[in-house]
Amino acid sequence: QLHLTVSEKNELTKSLEMVQKELQEKESKIKKEIAEYKERLLQAEKEHQDALTEAKQKNEVEIEACQDKMNLLEHFISSQKLEIEHLKSNNEELSNSLKEANQSLGELLKTKVR
Repeated sequence: QLHLTVSEKNELTKSLEMVQKELQEKESKIKKEIAEYKERLLQAEKEHQDALTEAKQKNEVEIEACQDKMNLLEHFISSQKLEIEHLKSNNEELSNSLKEANQSLGELLKTKVR
């Protein structure tokens, strides 16, 4: 009986050791997988951050270019407004000169007709 019990105990011990070994192997495998997933996650986060940084820089450059273009257009519009005012003024002066010339011509024609 004792021999049988000792034998059973040895088998159970061996079986327990095998189960413990399997569990340790599974734990090791799971830890390795977790480490791999963490590494992949970190890599994905880095790629995402890099893409975000690149897009932000590109947008900043585009915004700056648009602001420069807008400033140029505002300057152009301002200079065009000044040119329009100048042309209006010249037009008014020419119009007045033309009226005066027509009046003078009318007077000369009246004087000549007499």
